[in-house]
Amino acid sequence: MFIGLSVRLFYWQVIKGADLSQEARGQYKSSKITEAPRGNILASDGSYWVLRTDAFLVYVNPQEITTSASSIAEKLAPFFVEDGEDRQKLIIDEVNRLKGLLAKKDSSWVPLKDRVSLDVKKNIEALKITGVGFEKEQGRFYPEASAAAQLLGFVGKDENGSDIGYFGLEGYYNLPLSGKSGFLGGEKDARGSPILLGGSKEVSAISGVDLQTNIDKRVQIVLDEKLKEGIEKYGAKGGTVIAMDPKTGAVLGMSSSPSYDPAKYWEYGDSFFKNPAISDSFEPGSIFKVLVMSAGLDAGVIEPDTICDICDKPLKVDKYSIETWNNKYHPDSSMTDVIVNSDNVGMAFIGQKLGADKLYDYLASFGIGSTTGIDLQGEGAPQLRKRGTWNVVDLATASFGQGVATTPIQMLRAVSAVANGGYLVTPRVVRSIKSEGWKDSLNKDTKKERVISEKAAKEVTAMMLEAVERGEAKWTKLPGFKVAGKTGTAQIPIAGHYDASKTNASFIAFAPAANPKFAMIVTLKEPQTSPWAAETAAPLWFSIAKDLFPYFGIQPEN
Repeated sequence: MFIGLSVRLFYWQVIKGADLSQEARGQYKSSKITEAPRGNILASDGSYWVLRTDAFLVYVNPQEITTSASSIAEKLAPFFVEDGEDRQKLIIDEVNRLKGLLAKKDSSWVPLKDRVSLDVKKNIEALKITGVGFEKEQGRFYPEASAAAQLLGFVGKDENGSDIGYFGLEGYYNLPLSGKSGFLGGEKDARGSPILLGGSKEVSAISGVDLQTNIDKRVQIVLDEKLKEGIEKYGAKGGTVIAMDPKTGAVLGMSSSPSYDPAKYWEYGDSFFKNPAISDSFEPGSIFKVLVMSAGLDAGVIEPDTICDICDKPLKVDKYSIETWNNKYHPDSSMTDVIVNSDNVGMAFIGQKLGADKLYDYLASFGIGSTTGIDLQGEGAPQLRKRGTWNVVDLATASFGQGVATTPIQMLRAVSAVANGGYLVTPRVVRSIKSEGWKDSLNKDTKKERVISEKAAKEVTAMMLEAVERGEAKWTKLPGFKVAGKTGTAQIPIAGHYDASKTNASFIAFAPAANPKFAMIVTLKEPQTSPWAAETAAPLWFSIAKDLFPYFGIQPEN
């Protein structure tokens, strides 16, 4: 008996000692991770895009409820369903969901609904339902509703149930926005009450920083409204508009459609969360000619008045024939005429002068084939064909914007180098980060890299001015305003060939041409009223500009 008792004591005190000590500590010690308040996101004027708010998790202890599950579900469901046409049907569905949760009798804590407002909490408390409780958590309030949704992103939950930012600014700046969690530890008696003289430890949570963006609310709302109108008017499947300061890279507004409501992100599919402005690639078509023309002028292989001696007919390249978009040919065209007429043969002429490797190097220096470094989560970068592998057909088609792919933000960044005198800048959404008592500007880190000479930039700007004044989109221009721009219509590659009936229409421009206050790109996916950018994307660009010009103080000349 003595040996048996000794063995048993050895088992409990030595072999199981550590486990039992841990269980004992769990009975008299308590600990809790305290969440840090998440930072706000502000517009350029300091007003709120995203505001942190107090919210509450509604939970129930099924072992404590004294009324039927059906009764509780019917009382709570109306508070968990928002107003709408299908409200009654949604309430019935919610009642059934709650009944299933309340049936978990073997559990002492069952979450019913997260992120309910303070008003909803008070209304539920007034019902005095035994077993129903609340835990404080954080919510996000969007004063401008769904405006700039894909730019902002949203806050969801990770696999551990903690808040985490997804997409846009919420995803890219998740760590500084989240702050640092705190810790609260102490001792408790058998009843669970804290022991005042017991050892306690508290580490305060550190709040997340606030982000002040370059996004101008007036600009953003104009982009959102006008893009929606344009998509409906031209029957497009979707579209994107980005406005940026070409000198600093400050993003003034960015809108894409279709979009979603970040306050109810769970009601939308994953395809809505991706931001097409930075993630979706497309063949740019004739807006790409601005970059190729810039390369030719900077390299010195052409001048603005260089004559194209092959522009009188289609150009035979290998077994293919390069034609103009309207099958009209312009013998002895100058390089300015090539841009004004959006002449594919003339652009192939420039490509031949440059050669494949030199054109590749210029495109790479413009940032084509690499990410821009914009501070948003989810940026994509379609790759250029490897240097040295381009054949004569690749060279010809790339010269007029087919056979290469870019994103809208890549194109705007590249053309902004023409607008600002030849420098490539990094697009920035956030201007500064700040917290209580300090502020740090992020614009000081903006780097500029010269990619073309100032002379070449001015020459291309003059060509783009002529394209707006004399090109196919001249009917859309606003009289008296000096806008340097270029249309682009590109067929969409489908299953290894180009679909002649499906196009992407784009217009990219900056104003005023001599000293631009903004550069803007408009893209429309598969417009139905017309395949041509001159009849869809260009008029939408000028419709937006008509509202932006007075806001930026841009006056007509003469």
